[in-house]
Amino acid sequence: MNEKQIVIIASECQPFFASGGLADVIGSLPTRIAKLVNTDGEKNQVSVILPLYSKFTNNTYRNKLAYVGQTTVNLSWRKQYCGVFKYSSKGINYYFIDNEYYFKKSSYYGYFDDGERFAFFSKAAIETIKYLDITPDIIHCHDWQTGLVPVYLRTTYYNDERFKETKRIFTVHNIEYQGVYSYDEDILEDVFGLAASDGYLLEYRGQLNIMKGAMETSNYVSTVSPTYAEEIMYAYYAKGLEFEVERIKAEGKLRGILNGIDKTFYNPAKDEALFVKYDKKTPELKLENKVQLQEMLGLTVNKDIPLIGMVTRLVGHKGLELVKSALPEILKQKVQVVILGTGDSYYEWYLRDLERVYRGKLSVIIAFNQDLSRKIYASSDIFLMPSISEPCGLAQMIACRYGALPIVRRTGGLADSIKDFSQAKGNGYVFDNINAEEMLSKVLQAIAEYDNKELWAKHVKAAMACDFGWTNSAKKYVEMYEELLK
Repeated sequence: MNEKQIVIIASECQPFFASGGLADVIGSLPTRIAKLVNTDGEKNQVSVILPLYSKFTNNTYRNKLAYVGQTTVNLSWRKQYCGVFKYSSKGINYYFIDNEYYFKKSSYYGYFDDGERFAFFSKAAIETIKYLDITPDIIHCHDWQTGLVPVYLRTTYYNDERFKETKRIFTVHNIEYQGVYSYDEDILEDVFGLAASDGYLLEYRGQLNIMKGAMETSNYVSTVSPTYAEEIMYAYYAKGLEFEVERIKAEGKLRGILNGIDKTFYNPAKDEALFVKYDKKTPELKLENKVQLQEMLGLTVNKDIPLIGMVTRLVGHKGLELVKSALPEILKQKVQVVILGTGDSYYEWYLRDLERVYRGKLSVIIAFNQDLSRKIYASSDIFLMPSISEPCGLAQMIACRYGALPIVRRTGGLADSIKDFSQAKGNGYVFDNINAEEMLSKVLQAIAEYDNKELWAKHVKAAMACDFGWTNSAKKYVEMYEELLK
């Protein structure tokens, strides 16, 4: 049986290193793609290329990396070392690009030289493909950090026979982060290593925009939900890129595929992070998780008080202004609230101040903590996710999996995954507008319905019965690959 060579390039991946939902996707999607067979009977051999950050989520994996070899990457006038390490699991080969000058940092992003760091990574990923003697059918890149890969394939490697038949796909996980730099030929030539004559590929509204370049030079552009693919046609959601989105839409290049979650990792029946394991047949065991979380966080211990959980970045587009407006009124109810996340200091300080006022009812943890996040999913009765924009969102899916009923705004992937209980096959509470009163109304409805034990049990059962696994989504990705290759 022949195999299609699929190479996925991304800047983070579970279980190695993670800062958000991108890592969950790259940690789950490749294994599902590898399990599927194309309509012509061909299997998919999937490789994943990642930076070798010094900061690993779990150093156990770092100790398991095998050294493959090294090559040299020419980036403008630089000749940079590129070490290649390998880790294999579940039929997937993960290749890590080593260069301590670029990747020995305390964080993954947020440095003045991020443009150069990820230009190197993009170029190094292509050189690694050559070094490993892979002839890819598909190169699938994710977010702006890999956006120069299709640009380099269109320019620097245009005459390379290895990539003559390779199709390029670029997935937008969040259009808010585009990799935008001043239009300066020094940046274009000395930092990105591109010729001045290729500047038009990245030029957008007088600046160099890496995401725009990726859209321009890819065969297909996908987003992480069908609704988000439609929303980014409009300026409010596109963050300035609406004209480029309109162009690729007109060319038939735009696709929207809803993400999934790893049902093995997010499984309350086997999750070692939980106080007590449970499944959809034993949802009453959630109560023990709630009681122990209440004790752990210093909340009043009472299993009959509905607990609202939030696991989120504390930033405006996650709906924090709505939360700020409604939270004092929510906390006047018979309810408790737990919020876990980091973000803008303005929201962090506001929530900390409010916690002092409502001690015993409100717990705010300013941290990124995966273990605690799963405890919160398992302990919460209600999960609040009032995003202003949400490309896909995984938290609402995880909440359903753990029997925490989501309250969401109808946008992006939230609209594609959560239906209001007033509709057939409802699995949550949904409001439409960016309006704190609308959100508050849904919260009060959920609190009231919590006291109706029979109705609540029915709602929890419906939420936990939802299948947000990767199988259907992976099939859509494989169909997109096949469509391109034909």
